[in-house]
Amino acid sequence: MTEEKRTPTDSHAPDAASDTASAPAKAVAAKAPAAKPAKAATAAPEITRRGLFSWAAVAWVGFTAAIGGCMTAFGRFMFPNVLFEPPTSFKVGKPDDFPPGVVDERFKDANGVWIINNEGRLTALIAICTHLGCPPAWLEAQNKFKCPCHGSGYYKNGINFEGPTPRPLERAKISIDPDDGQILVDKAQKYLWEQGQWDDPSSFIAVS
Repeated sequence: MTEEKRTPTDSHAPDAASDTASAPAKAVAAKAPAAKPAKAATAAPEITRRGLFSWAAVAWVGFTAAIGGCMTAFGRFMFPNVLFEPPTSFKVGKPDDFPPGVVDERFKDANGVWIINNEGRLTALIAICTHLGCPPAWLEAQNKFKCPCHGSGYYKNGINFEGPTPRPLERAKISIDPDDGQILVDKAQKYLWEQGQWDDPSSFIAVS
């Protein structure tokens, strides 16, 4: 039998075919990204003793501030604001301290009255306009009281004569304290001209 001779090309043909078939797979394997190694599990942070005390201090401060705010609000509720007003009864001096024809303004700001010696009578005229409650001003040059709010005008004795005010000024009770001889004014009791109360002996002090 005659042996068939294989050429070098024929002897290596299967290997070449195998290499050719595996080439796409190798290319795909080369392009595929390499698998990343799994990350190690992150360890839970440990709470140190110092950190624990710090948080506890912050919580305690917040709790104390909240309690303080509640106590402050409770205190405001238990002790509401009180409006302190000047006393309605006070002394202004002796009759000789008030010359005839003078409108004394020393007690207007503190006590809200004028002490007037006019026509043989000492009176305590309340410094509140009977229109809307503004404090009038005494105008010495014009010899009258003038309200700066709406222009109401009053004579020295308190009788109204101009502006929108509907009635005269009011008088406060005035008397002599028998203990020391000083003039005692009591604004809690008022006397109105339109009701005929200016003739009441408690609405003036007779002077010579």
